[in-house]
Amino acid sequence: MPASLSSSLPASDLTPLLPVLLLAAVMALKHYVADFLFQTNAIARGKERRHGWARPLALHVLGHAGLTLLIALAVAPRLWWLALADFGIHFAVDRTKTVLGRIGGWTQQDVRFWWLVGFDQFLHQLTNLGLAAALVTL
Repeated sequence: MPASLSSSLPASDLTPLLPVLLLAAVMALKHYVADFLFQTNAIARGKERRHGWARPLALHVLGHAGLTLLIALAVAPRLWWLALADFGIHFAVDRTKTVLGRIGGWTQQDVRFWWLVGFDQFLHQLTNLGLAAALVTL
């Protein structure tokens, strides 16, 4: 942080960066586990269907929310509700990605499909940064 900025703020107002960075790394690992290790083929394909997508998507985001809950309980139990926020955000992002991909008619052979997948992952990592910051500052 620039000296001019840090000298104008009381030390008590500065959130230590290391805990936020460590929690951001834990949240990124949580995302990898839930998105890739926990997700079965049936869930991955099921959440992309035109009909009957809600249950597979809910199972998928429950994995994310469950891991977020474990992290919150370990770090700041009073913030257990962040798991609910993670559930809602992840559900909305993943469903929106599927709907936009379908509207665009994009397949894995189309570069726009991969742009959409990349933006989906970007939004998830922004969510993880927000969760990490919340766990340290709230």
